[in-house]
Amino acid sequence: MAVQTGRQAPDFTLPDEKVQFFTLSEQKGRSVLLLFFPGAFTSTCAEELCSIGDAWGGFGGDDDMVVGISTDSIPVLSKFKKEEGIRFPLLSDHSAEVSALYGAKYNHDFTPLKLDRIAKRAAFVIDDEGVVRYAEVLDDADDLPDFDAIKEVLTSVEA
Repeated sequence: MAVQTGRQAPDFTLPDEKVQFFTLSEQKGRSVLLLFFPGAFTSTCAEELCSIGDAWGGFGGDDDMVVGISTDSIPVLSKFKKEEGIRFPLLSDHSAEVSALYGAKYNHDFTPLKLDRIAKRAAFVIDDEGVVRYAEVLDDADDLPDFDAIKEVLTSVEA
């Protein structure tokens, strides 16, 4: 079942690029923007993550955070973050279990190699009580989330 707005966000724990663990349920008291992305070192993913990082001050409040999630390995995410100057945590969902839990995983037909662990591009706003306030899952990896809609939801959650 896909994640739905108005419902509690599924909890998860994943390692970041520094091998420190991030648990969603431990973020209560702040809004969290989860950005699932297909792969490091691809142009659309770099554009998405750098754009949101550069504009984050205009999106969330001081205590809010953004987190990127892909099925890339920790070393790949670490290098990607450093080379692109990304200023927020990148989580490794190497098994694609969290991507699947959020309805943000391609099936094996997505790539010519029939890979079965690629995250779809998706965005979820989780409010300070752990409730999903925005959910967008994109089938086309070249599309970007609706940043204007995300900003509007984050602004309304803060009000």
